[in-house]
Amino acid sequence: MIRILLAEDMHMIRSALAALIRLERDLDVVAEVTSGDRIVPEALRTRPDVAVVDIDLPVVDGITAAAELRAVLPSCRVLILTALGQPGHLRRALSAGLEAFLVKDAPGERLADAVRRTAAGLRVLDPELVAAAMEYGESPLTPRETTVLKEAAAGATAEEIAARLHLSPGTVRNYLTSAVGKVGARNKVEAIRVAEEAGWL
Repeated sequence: MIRILLAEDMHMIRSALAALIRLERDLDVVAEVTSGDRIVPEALRTRPDVAVVDIDLPVVDGITAAAELRAVLPSCRVLILTALGQPGHLRRALSAGLEAFLVKDAPGERLADAVRRTAAGLRVLDPELVAAAMEYGESPLTPRETTVLKEAAAGATAEEIAARLHLSPGTVRNYLTSAVGKVGARNKVEAIRVAEEAGWL
C-alpha cells in the first residue's frame, strides 16, 4: 500500500483528488493539508510514501515546502501538481531536487500511474510542460526584482514594498522599471502577467 499526503488548498479539487486516489486498491490518502506550512509537520506525523503537492499553496508555496520535506523526510517522494501555463516552475523545482510533475489538466487515470512511478523513484515529467519550460527559458529577473514584482502582484504600492524590504520608494520603482524592461513588457501590470505565465514569480 502506497501512503499519500495530499496538499491542495482548494477543497473541491482536494476532495476530487482524494476520491480518485482512493479508487485504487494499492493507494491510500493518509493525510490532507491546505497550506504549505502544514506539509512537513503532517508528513512527520503520518509518514507518507508520496506527497502530492499543489505548486500554488498559501503560507509556503509548494516547491519550497516540498524541498523542506525532502530534507527532513527523504523517504517521502514528492509529486508536484502544476499548471501547464507556468513552465518556469519546472526549472525552479528541478533546481530544488524535485523530479516528479503532473499537470493539473491531465486525465484522471494518469494520477494513479504518476503516484506509483513517483513512489518507485522514477522521474515523472510531462513532455508538454518540458517543451513549454524550454520555450520560456530561465528567468531574466534578479532575486530582488522577482521579490519586488511579486509584492506588486499582491497589490502592494511602491511605498509599502519599500517599507517591507527596507528600501527607498525610488529604489523599488527602479527595480520595477528594470523588471518591466527585462521581461519585454510595456508596464508593471503586463510585466506581472508575463512573469506569472512564465512561472518566474
